[in-house]
Amino acid sequence: MFTYALKRLITSVPTLLVLIALTFFMMRAAPGGPFDRERALPPEIERALQAAYHLDEPLWQQFARYLGGLLRGDLGPSFQYPGFSVSELIAQGAPVSLTLGLLALLFAVPLGSMLGILAALKQHRAADYAVTTLALGGMALPSFVLAPLLILAFAVNLGWLPAGGWSSLGSIVLPVLALALPQIAYVARLMRGSMIEVLHQAYIRAARAKGLPERLVLLRHALPAALMPVLSYLGPAAAGVMTGSVVVEQIFGIPGIGRYFVQAALNRDYTLVLGVVIFYGALIVLFNFLVDLLYGLLDPRVQHV
Repeated sequence: MFTYALKRLITSVPTLLVLIALTFFMMRAAPGGPFDRERALPPEIERALQAAYHLDEPLWQQFARYLGGLLRGDLGPSFQYPGFSVSELIAQGAPVSLTLGLLALLFAVPLGSMLGILAALKQHRAADYAVTTLALGGMALPSFVLAPLLILAFAVNLGWLPAGGWSSLGSIVLPVLALALPQIAYVARLMRGSMIEVLHQAYIRAARAKGLPERLVLLRHALPAALMPVLSYLGPAAAGVMTGSVVVEQIFGIPGIGRYFVQAALNRDYTLVLGVVIFYGALIVLFNFLVDLLYGLLDPRVQHV
């Protein structure tokens, strides 16, 4: 297990390096720059700024300089927020973004699994059709579409919940729902198919033939096997929640990393965009790594070598 974990961690380094390189050169290829404004700066001031941030160097040299700083744990200064480093801005927004993403996952996975199990046990009945229809609708609506609809329904029309912010328990509900609902749909659909397949296995029929109560058959024999595909989906689900939170945070005015990322992309704040991408990329690699380890622990047939 230790050897496998070490190999996975080592192989994740090239993945992050490719991600950094793509983001670095794509940002540089985009029109505009970090010091472009509606009001043009005098040429001598612009040249001084370019030299201060090493933007007058060749791209390969800028990239090598950035990687050298990254090895020292330095993500560089922010162009848009003078006086703040990228590390400081991420440290301010990361707790909010992580809380939002984890709450959405903790809400989506259990609820989606329960709905999927219900649909599987009531296959070809009203409950199954209802869950399937809701799942298809949830999969078709992304978070950035659901978020304004939730605000319109529960904040504007009904007035039950705040339309934005992060200052109270009520203000957390709508952004968590906006992130969780699509994932609930995916998990329910995945769990339904997995549970139906498991319930038709020979060992489930053998357990029932032995006279075990249906509750024990489901909890002890069917559920662990049916959870395997859902567990495998946790990596992509975490990626979807984390990347979806970028837009959702902007819509609800949440002081997380998403707000910094959107503004940085619009204003060509190269270092801040790179810092956020590295942060999210490392999180996604970590989630996939943990999911692989959990998969092996829950399924003895999987050998980590």
